[in-house]
Amino acid sequence: MKIHHLNCGSVRTIEATYDGPQPTPAVNHCLLVETDADGLVLVETGLGLGNIWDPGGTLGAEWVEMAQPALDEEETAIRQVVRLGHAPSDVRHIIVTHLDVDHSGGLPDFPGAQVHVMAAELAVARAEAPSFRYRPAHWAHEPEWVTYDHELGEQWFGFTALEPKGLPPEIKLIPLGGHTVGHTGVAVLNGDRWLLHCGDAYYYHREVGELKEPHPLLDIVQTHSQAHRDLRLGTQARLRELIRDHGDQVEIFSAHDPWELARYRT
Repeated sequence: MKIHHLNCGSVRTIEATYDGPQPTPAVNHCLLVETDADGLVLVETGLGLGNIWDPGGTLGAEWVEMAQPALDEEETAIRQVVRLGHAPSDVRHIIVTHLDVDHSGGLPDFPGAQVHVMAAELAVARAEAPSFRYRPAHWAHEPEWVTYDHELGEQWFGFTALEPKGLPPEIKLIPLGGHTVGHTGVAVLNGDRWLLHCGDAYYYHREVGELKEPHPLLDIVQTHSQAHRDLRLGTQARLRELIRDHGDQVEIFSAHDPWELARYRT
């Protein structure tokens, strides 16, 4: 499999902290996975064309004011898929860590794709939308949902792993609770190492280090948006253990840290 790391929607600039690098826009870190037999798999969608053309109507004015998205059409997943030489219809599967507005905005751009999501996440999104968090415009095209129960999995480095239906065993769902009711990570085998997309389980790379140093601004965002504080903090503690015990087998990254994305694009 070939894996592409994409930024599907720059948002507001965040300051450097501690001894870190220069201020830079936060990102929406997505993966495009080229499989041998199952077409393209898009992990996360970031912001889509509809968001660029009608940000207030699809994202919500309050979210736009808070996030300050760049609204660059060339950053949408569909434009990047085409630039890589594929047709949008080649994207046969989409996996979302959760259905927050900035993670599901590109769903309408791939109406024929199956959308893999935790059942609890879809249920809450449908019940609460429209809201600051969930925007029904992102699934008004009635995608083909494929849902999962987090209790029906196997062990993966101490976490529960679910096998996405119709996809190779090199791709797994790894529930990472706390940020939303049905939040999940996505693991993809890259050679002899796993990449674990942690979604919004954490927001800043130093946060999962030994000193547990959150980013001052991003920490405000994550604490205000958490569904369950203790579960979120417990998930982060388990991710630190994963790095400590299996860092030679698993690499982790989150959805919005621009410095993590830069690590894979240099």
